[in-house]
Amino acid sequence: MPLVRIDVVEGRRTPEQLRLLADTVQEVLLDVFAAPPGDRYQVLTEHRPGQLICEDTGLGIERTDDLVVLQVVQQGRSDEQKRALYAGLCARLGEATGLPPGDLVVSVVGNTRADWSFGLGRAQFLDGDL
Repeated sequence: MPLVRIDVVEGRRTPEQLRLLADTVQEVLLDVFAAPPGDRYQVLTEHRPGQLICEDTGLGIERTDDLVVLQVVQQGRSDEQKRALYAGLCARLGEATGLPPGDLVVSVVGNTRADWSFGLGRAQFLDGDL
């Protein structure tokens, strides 16, 4: 049950392009990251120009204002699945949206079943609902 935060620069994409971006991310999560079907938790945030800052960590990666920063909160994925996620996102977002490979930054964050409530003030995983 990944929770995905998608951060982009405001004004660079139409609402339709933003939806395509989010839909493509979800497709990759289903295909290579073992996200359960019907599970979609995404938060898309647009930031004013100059408020999304990502340097290249000395790797020589060129970035533009088309930058997309993804944070994926998940539980129990292997290093192999994470590598497949990074590669799949880069390839699919490039194909679907034209996103340059240098304009994608992805961070995967781990948590546990105890770290989720899907509403109603309950811990559905811990309480046996899921």
